[in-house]
Amino acid sequence: MSEQHDILIKELIKLLEGGGAHATLEDALEGIPAEKLGIKPHGLPYSIWQLAEHIRIAQWDMLEFSKDANHQSPKWPDDYWPKEAAPENPGDWDKTIAAIKADRKVFIELLRSGDIYAAIPHGDGQSILREALQVADHNSYHTSEIILLRRLLGIWK
Repeated sequence: MSEQHDILIKELIKLLEGGGAHATLEDALEGIPAEKLGIKPHGLPYSIWQLAEHIRIAQWDMLEFSKDANHQSPKWPDDYWPKEAAPENPGDWDKTIAAIKADRKVFIELLRSGDIYAAIPHGDGQSILREALQVADHNSYHTSEIILLRRLLGIWK
């Protein structure tokens, strides 16, 4: 591949992993007391748990769509958001965080492994590049919401 391609892949990975001028998703999710995960402060529509789980579901869907012609996306919007404000059991939070990280790692490998510009054969014009940008944009948007909720709950740095 060309040097420009390698630079683009490197920058896309930085975008997916977050950081630079902004807090990472890991920063936003780190050290949240379990009793705060299900609170919806000031009448806001989502809790931290719901936002994190939404990130997991949406990122998983974009990853699976990118690599699997037989993937069936969840029903929008109902199946992209958990109905419960808090995790059912303490292990669910850890599983969600681990799944977000694992799926992001697989998506990064997908970026490194092929033609990011080519149309995904089973899509309607999407490419791996487009999906990478969408994952990064989506996760960044909701990361900022998690940080806002943490500020409102008095549990941000």
